[in-house]
Amino acid sequence: MFGEYSKEDGEKLLKLARASIEEEFSSIKPEIPERKQFKQARGVFVTLTRNKKLRGCIGIPYPEKAITQAIYEAAKSSAFSDPRFPSVKEEELKDIKIEISILTIPEDVNDISEIKVGRDGLICNYLGYAGLLLPQVATEYKMTRIQFLEALCNKAGLPRDNWQSKNFKIKKFSCQIFSED
Repeated sequence: MFGEYSKEDGEKLLKLARASIEEEFSSIKPEIPERKQFKQARGVFVTLTRNKKLRGCIGIPYPEKAITQAIYEAAKSSAFSDPRFPSVKEEELKDIKIEISILTIPEDVNDISEIKVGRDGLICNYLGYAGLLLPQVATEYKMTRIQFLEALCNKAGLPRDNWQSKNFKIKKFSCQIFSED
């Protein structure tokens, strides 16, 4: 799957994400691009930044919906339902940059040596706690594998060394990323 979508596909999906957010202010339904590969179920994340600072990031990590539906929902959630931020205001839209991450199907990690920093994103589950970090987080913050695992635990609301616990489950995935310029 990795690299399956073209630059043109990415531009169409970014346009969809932006139109999905704009719909809240204009009530104009976004045009859903029609392509065979857009009907495939994919995990996606939509990340919003403003002045190079995170402004929202929500996704659907598993391939439960067609990519266009997943992006539509994730874009709206990133803009209006990320609990870390107030809802995006219409006047902010011109300053917001959108990034879409299309995920491979998450697979179990049996040994942390399987994790490649910068390539792999991580999902953890531990006794009802869960967290997810996209691969670009480790790259952006120049993390080592251990630091990335500690940040994953932190994201899940767990102690930083919890990744060493017996029942701590880790999955890894890769992303194809498209960003607005």
